[in-house]
Amino acid sequence: MKKLLCFIIFLFTLSSSNIFADDIPIIVISPGKTLQSKSIVGSDVEVITGDTISNSNQFFIGDILDNNMNGINYFQQGGMGTVSGIQLRGQPKRYTTVYIDGVKVSDPSTPSNDYYFNNLMTGSFDRVEVLKGAQSSLYGSGALAGTIQLFSKKGREGHNKNIKISTGSFGSQKLDLSFDGKTNDYDYYFGYTNFSTDGESAMNDNGENDGYRNDSLTMNYGYNFYENFRFENFVYYNDSFLEYDAVNKSQVDNDATDDQQAIYTGRLIYDYGNLKNTFSFNNTYILRNTTGNTNKNYYGYRDSINFLSEYNFSLDNKIIFGFDNEFDKAEMTTYYSSNQYRESDEAIYSQYFDLQLRPGEKTYTTFGLRRDDHTTAEDYYTGRATLAYKLNNNTKLRTNLGTSVRFPSLYSYHHGHSLKNKESLKAETGKSIDIGIDKFFPENNINLNITAFFLEYKDDIKGWASHGGGSEYTYDGEDGEFVLDNSSSKTESYGLELQSDWKLNDAYALGVGYTRTESHDGTTCDNPDATGGPGSAACNDTMNVRVPRHQINFSGSKILGNLIQTFKLKYVGERRDYGNINQSFQDVILSDYFTADYNLNYRIFNTYNLNFSAKNIFDERYSEAYEYKAPGRSLNFMLNKNF
Repeated sequence: MKKLLCFIIFLFTLSSSNIFADDIPIIVISPGKTLQSKSIVGSDVEVITGDTISNSNQFFIGDILDNNMNGINYFQQGGMGTVSGIQLRGQPKRYTTVYIDGVKVSDPSTPSNDYYFNNLMTGSFDRVEVLKGAQSSLYGSGALAGTIQLFSKKGREGHNKNIKISTGSFGSQKLDLSFDGKTNDYDYYFGYTNFSTDGESAMNDNGENDGYRNDSLTMNYGYNFYENFRFENFVYYNDSFLEYDAVNKSQVDNDATDDQQAIYTGRLIYDYGNLKNTFSFNNTYILRNTTGNTNKNYYGYRDSINFLSEYNFSLDNKIIFGFDNEFDKAEMTTYYSSNQYRESDEAIYSQYFDLQLRPGEKTYTTFGLRRDDHTTAEDYYTGRATLAYKLNNNTKLRTNLGTSVRFPSLYSYHHGHSLKNKESLKAETGKSIDIGIDKFFPENNINLNITAFFLEYKDDIKGWASHGGGSEYTYDGEDGEFVLDNSSSKTESYGLELQSDWKLNDAYALGVGYTRTESHDGTTCDNPDATGGPGSAACNDTMNVRVPRHQINFSGSKILGNLIQTFKLKYVGERRDYGNINQSFQDVILSDYFTADYNLNYRIFNTYNLNFSAKNIFDERYSEAYEYKAPGRSLNFMLNKNF
């Protein structure tokens, strides 16, 4: 506690928070799939800019989000490259969809068809938007708690080259190379990232290092032909290798995973006057190869064909409508055999619209509706309504009400033994509402944002408990088949998010963020007679796993010419987590923790950037997942040259 008090006093006497832009309007895309000013949207959306990413000297996008955004919970099972995920609004990561340049990214071969942030490096990304609350009417299956949009770098005027070299603790080395340019007819971007680290042990029971390496390639090319037509191409390729520890302490720690991910997106855009049409095709391929105590291959495939149309009636009145057609396929080994593969596939055909209106001088609204037709789960409808009311130029009231859906994954339908009568497996459905105020106090140069939220969903899809079934399953007696029951439980979360930023003057700024979350895990905490492990245990806390009730962020920045110093403090309260095989799968409580980071960025002649960062300055020993240790103190150095 003394460390925390001393460092807060140090911040208030020396530095500040996020660097403020001078009266530059923030333009967002995620709240309506079209360009909008953040000052008029009713949804709760946060933005991380390219300058924040490039000046941070963070290796991974997940760390960027964790260090620069309030109201999210980021967890990692060990050091760099290990399994990591982001939780919004107190919900597991599978209830947040992730998009890269407008294309949904997830792995159909994973148990929940969700997205892991372990391999997503910072080098080729220019912007991140986080849209909170139920957003299925715009973004389809899985957007119960929110949507994260990542935007890759595009070509700039002229022809440019950039090289960034980083080195630091744990034998970490990173190289970013990029070439980009833009003319009247075309623009291009080519980026390559190579990262490697000796790492440290992911788990607490041993001291051997778990190494990691990552090679990423990003290419963007846009060509303007005729007067109103444009063709865009986006290619992303990632190849990574990770050594990781076996969870079971009795096993040898020789596990590793070699992963590959390839994404291609092609777009044809017609932009004429008030009408803009975009037709796109996407192909995603993912391979995960695990070796060691388990030797398995997992293949995930996704094709999507989408159409988006935007018609502007006037500046603040427009309609967005579109069609999404998503085709998922996976090849997985069965749960009980390493050499028996099973292939499965499903498709979702979607139609949606979003009407964006300005019914009054100070009032901005949206109304949207979506129909998703799943090949097995059949039809589901979701919708949303938002309202923004500007009391004056410095005060905005906002609210977002939405419903959501999440369809069963291919794993839920086909993994392990055959699922008997898979048509009876329902989609998860939910709803959420948030109410907030954004207030600027010009006399003190203070921004204040407060959001209260409530989220609820039902029909949780539970995982496979054991070979012999369990209290959540009905044993069918025919060829070892099971019926998965997801008709009884309900999960909810509610809370408050507060963010305040104070620009003292042109050199100093301070910021504080606080998130208070309460949740109830209906999947594992609804059985009052349970005595066993996860899925049947009497919970020691009904909160969703790895979600803290309290989280506090302090930050501060000091600008002195071309020198920028940034300090960040974070406090995370206790969290419930599942146990594991080492202690009979009993629930555990993870201890609270406090971390402090420092970053220094110095620009020389607008050509060179020198960066030094110190993470976890006090070398705090803590866990974001049971028996996995977070990295200790690390020092990193970076040199960036533009030419």
